[in-house]
Amino acid sequence: MDKIKELLKSVPHLPGSYQMKNDKGVIIYVGKAKDLNKRLHSYFNGRVTGKTKIMVSEVDTFEYIVTNSEVEAFLTEINLIKHYDPKYNILLRDDKTYPYIEYINKPYPQLKVSRYLQVKKSDKKYLFGPYPNAYAARRIVKLLNRLYPFKKCDGMPNKVCLYFHIGECLGYCQKNINQDKLRKMENDVLSFLKGSTDVIINKIKEKINTASENLNFELAKELKDELEYINIISEKQLIVLNDYVNRDIIGVYYTESSIAINILFIRNGKLLESHNKIIDVVSGIDEDLASYIAMFYKNHEIPKEILIYKTFEGISALEELYNMNIVIPEKGKKKELVNLACNNAKIYFERESKLIDNKNRRTKDVNKELGKLLGIPNLSRIELFDNAHLFGTFTVSGMVCFINGEPCKNAYRKYKSTKDINDDYHVMQEVIYRRYYHALVDGENLTDLILVDGGLTQINATKEILTQLNLIDKIKLCGLKKDSHHKTCALIDADSLDEIPIEKNSDLFNFLTFMQDEVHRFTITYHKQIRSKGLISSYLDDIDGIGEKRKKELLKKFGSVAKMKQAKLEDFEEILPKDISLKLYNKLKDVKKEK
Repeated sequence: MDKIKELLKSVPHLPGSYQMKNDKGVIIYVGKAKDLNKRLHSYFNGRVTGKTKIMVSEVDTFEYIVTNSEVEAFLTEINLIKHYDPKYNILLRDDKTYPYIEYINKPYPQLKVSRYLQVKKSDKKYLFGPYPNAYAARRIVKLLNRLYPFKKCDGMPNKVCLYFHIGECLGYCQKNINQDKLRKMENDVLSFLKGSTDVIINKIKEKINTASENLNFELAKELKDELEYINIISEKQLIVLNDYVNRDIIGVYYTESSIAINILFIRNGKLLESHNKIIDVVSGIDEDLASYIAMFYKNHEIPKEILIYKTFEGISALEELYNMNIVIPEKGKKKELVNLACNNAKIYFERESKLIDNKNRRTKDVNKELGKLLGIPNLSRIELFDNAHLFGTFTVSGMVCFINGEPCKNAYRKYKSTKDINDDYHVMQEVIYRRYYHALVDGENLTDLILVDGGLTQINATKEILTQLNLIDKIKLCGLKKDSHHKTCALIDADSLDEIPIEKNSDLFNFLTFMQDEVHRFTITYHKQIRSKGLISSYLDDIDGIGEKRKKELLKKFGSVAKMKQAKLEDFEEILPKDISLKLYNKLKDVKKEK
């Protein structure tokens, strides 16, 4: 604490970002402040509770970066959080991005589902959304592509394809497009995506009648289902403001230790859906709310207007950072919408808080128990490894990461072995070296615990590499031992090689089993993907006329040998010349006969 007191004496009264470090030199929290001196003094000289108290108890030292303004402090904080992924900032990060429907009109019209893109005015594209329900976005795009002749194929073929002949494409590859049809299609689609459903509903009804007259009752039934779906989503999208302005409404409910946030997405005057999030209070309610909003809009569209419940510290910096128009309404319909969002935040908090408390209690307790068992104080990050191969071929490894007992999927990693060998020892050495050599070079946070799946062989392989990298004393290593039924039965301590029995049906046993199943699932899934692509390549290598470019196109279209075997000759002809398509089709047919 004396070291902290000495450091505090020299902190300036200037804006900036600060980084809290534990006794291992790992950054565990990143914050920003308008006044660094006041903010940092409040942690160590003021009264702290909850998550803040826990975080401060782990702080060994701190560093800070002085900036010219609060806006620069925001940017520095965001970049540092993304780079270091500190454990007490995890809830502030919202990696979940909602899909949008993207309409592109140049060089030819296309409609697809996209994650948020920074769209410039010069871009010939439009975004509609967000759609928190990704299924709804995909279904709408599929329906519109079915109803209207958008460009559907990749690249620019030399001749018109099947879509043109069945009336689902205008023949963009021939560059002889009916401009009237094109304008009519664009007007209909943009009108629908902006909220007017009449044109699409009438078009579906027209196609239902045509299908019925042609006795195509299966198609008529499919279109009737789509019509019902459009009617349902139209009823859900209530008109809340009739000025057709895109807005986000941010409602907040908070306690001393938590902040619940509800964001209502209003597009063209209609309420689409909402986003909910609960974060821990670490810096303070205003500071953490501002940081969350800054992180959220890093990955999401910024609407014309944002309504929020009250002014707070950092609001002007947010406006400057993202060129936002933040409004605090005092009366009228906008005030009612803010109250609605705040009420939604409260309801969500009350509904989730009990579940979250129970979940946190279980994960914290089991993490604490595992840390105590292995002599790791403040156990936070665990990384697990597994290997997979097929008789020494298509060799891959997978790494999964758990932080505070929860899977952190954005930290998962896949590794394709540089050699196809039936040698788990050297495969494990390769993946461990690649993972932690790059972690050291890139300055990433190291894990507290490594778990390997495979007993003494994997432990010895890992120990050798950790020793070479001078990490053997910095990272705890254990193996997961399995019984005759291939179930986890004990931990093997890499230091003593002693077995630590785990009581079956205990929370710790279930936790270790879940982690082991997760790394196995992740690795096997990757292995199947690599194997499928490798098998396709092996078939294609023997066929004259199929080079790397055509191989990639076939992989993209079919994805697996099984699907290629089921394909018709015409399916191959969409990509390949007729003679080469026939060669491939006959070879696959011969393979089926052999089996």
